[in-house]
Amino acid sequence: MESVLLVIHLLIAVALVGVILVQRSEGGGLGVGGGTMGGMMSTRGTANLLTRTTGILAGIFFLTSIVLAILAGGHSRPVSIIDTMPAGIPAQPTAPAQPAPPVQPAPPVAQ
Repeated sequence: MESVLLVIHLLIAVALVGVILVQRSEGGGLGVGGGTMGGMMSTRGTANLLTRTTGILAGIFFLTSIVLAILAGGHSRPVSIIDTMPAGIPAQPTAPAQPAPPVQPAPPVAQ
């Protein structure tokens, strides 16, 4: 589910960048834009279409970002150490175990 949503998210991001780059520059800073798109639509109609498309893609981008963040946060839920303790452990600490007596070393082996 996450991988499919991530691919959709990336496609929306690429489409959003493309739509933004196609829009006419208002300040003329890039020196591109202006004119009509082959006479199919007026300049004003094209601007309205691209502005609306940008808004829709941005909304979908934010929505997929929020869903991906929620899905990513669901994997690592903190668990209390007290909840993970087995029920058989006594509440009172026990005395430490007595150390085992030292083992006598084995006699050396001749080579």
